[in-house]
Amino acid sequence: MLANQWKQNAFNVMNEIEATQMEQIKKVAEVMADCIQSGHLVHTFGCGHSNLPIEEMYPRIGGIVGFHPLCELPLTFFTHIVGEMGINQFLWLERQEGYAQQIMSSWRFEEGDLLWLFTHTGINAVVIDMANEAHKRGMKVIVCGSASRTGDKVPRHSCGKNVFQIADYVVDTCCPLEDASVPLKNHFDKIGPLSTMASVTCVWMIITTVCEILADRGVHLHINPSHNVPGDTTAHERLDAAIEAYRESVRRC
Repeated sequence: MLANQWKQNAFNVMNEIEATQMEQIKKVAEVMADCIQSGHLVHTFGCGHSNLPIEEMYPRIGGIVGFHPLCELPLTFFTHIVGEMGINQFLWLERQEGYAQQIMSSWRFEEGDLLWLFTHTGINAVVIDMANEAHKRGMKVIVCGSASRTGDKVPRHSCGKNVFQIADYVVDTCCPLEDASVPLKNHFDKIGPLSTMASVTCVWMIITTVCEILADRGVHLHINPSHNVPGDTTAHERLDAAIEAYRESVRRC
């Protein structure tokens, strides 16, 4: 069954992340822990399906306050497919230089904040501009994506560099560059993409390490609780506390 082939491909990617990226995951987690402990924010951004790990991160049961999603609707909501905010508009927008500058201008950032970007190939103009703009504002840039497979692939940006070549820290998702991984008979294109699974794997490997570091330092974390567990009578109070902590953390943005 092709189901087993996709599952094995997914396991292979997860195993490669574990085998090759643990030191980098620990390094990135230390940087994020320092950022959050000092009262700064880790801003998160991605285009298209690279926005999904951001939605998975926060707000989310088991997620912590400290991560600020920068979700730009025209770059993330294209499920109409056709018509207004369709896939063609999205594909054009993510390749345009200058759009990210307008996104960044709508927020207030502080030196000491971090920008965490998600991108599969790292070649499109928006994520490259986001990284460059973050550097101008005194932020370090962390990128999760298929860095080793992208290599020095020519970007769709006049700077001549892909975002992995610009970032301060890179965590490789270890996915095939074409993303889809399962050949289908009588068809040219493969099915069964892996990049979302790989990015979410990196998200929780990194964030659980961030939480471990902060807990070892004695830092109290605001964790979004599940409010669906019978007998838990304080879940709503803990959720309210987490939301209030988040509101305070982003007030200056």
